[in-house]
Amino acid sequence: MLPAMSISPSMFPAIPDVPAEQRSTSEGPLRYQDVTQDGRLLLTALHHFMGQTVFQTLLVKSEASRHHAHAGIYPIMSRLVIELGGGPVSVRKHVVADGGFEIAHTVDENGAVNRLLLDMWATMTAPASRTNGPRPPNAGEPIELGRVYGEHVFTRPFGPPAERKVTRFEDGPWPLVPPARRAWRAPEAILALPEGASWLEDDFAPDEAPIVFGLAHTDSNQHVNSLVYPRLLEDAALRRLARLRRPSAVLGRAVEIGYRKPCFAGQIFRIVLRAYVRDGVSGVVGIFRPEGEPAAKPNAVGRLELG
Repeated sequence: MLPAMSISPSMFPAIPDVPAEQRSTSEGPLRYQDVTQDGRLLLTALHHFMGQTVFQTLLVKSEASRHHAHAGIYPIMSRLVIELGGGPVSVRKHVVADGGFEIAHTVDENGAVNRLLLDMWATMTAPASRTNGPRPPNAGEPIELGRVYGEHVFTRPFGPPAERKVTRFEDGPWPLVPPARRAWRAPEAILALPEGASWLEDDFAPDEAPIVFGLAHTDSNQHVNSLVYPRLLEDAALRRLARLRRPSAVLGRAVEIGYRKPCFAGQIFRIVLRAYVRDGVSGVVGIFRPEGEPAAKPNAVGRLELG
């Protein structure tokens, strides 16, 4: 049996209690490439189930969601947190996902509403099993495979720049300002040294491999897909751990990505990262920045722990 890895509370927010109409459960298969050789899942295998359970089942069919989309208001992902759970699991077993959503707002230092948010989350379970080889001791027992949280900021992405920010909804099924309030977690906070951790390096240093974005990295939103960032961060982390002579036969177990602005096909980026260790577990924080522009603001930032 492979135990779950804990993640610092600051990365994974508390899941609120929401009405039944804002929750859903779905079931779906894994792909062969989602399961590693020891029966654990890839971090990026989990997000699909949140999308299937919450976005496809609840929001696509929501009158409120359609109403605001017609007004040009869409939720754009601003933060993604994924935590891997236990194992092993077989690719032949279906995954059950339970998830939900809540709309909320944030305020500025003067107490004025400055963002409207869509929070989504899901927890995935499946029976313990293996695709090949001997049955694990816990075979058949339900295990939590992981959980995903997605924070989205409502905006008018196709409107004039001065009109893109949304601080009130249009008249419709949702309140003009949703009553739930969130504390805003700035992307820069993701780069801070986690509590109880110590740096393995004196400062940030660029990864040796540049990132050349092509169409294979993009999706129908016309920019680099959100799940590309944790995948590239894990690749960079493994290169850095090997250089530091840390174990590299490890798997990303917890990740937080903060998105500031999208990347596009044809662009060249480089990840600037710094490694740390927490309770014997290796981790990195990283900055996605345009190649050759060391003073540029990052397009995205991330923190990843491996074990």
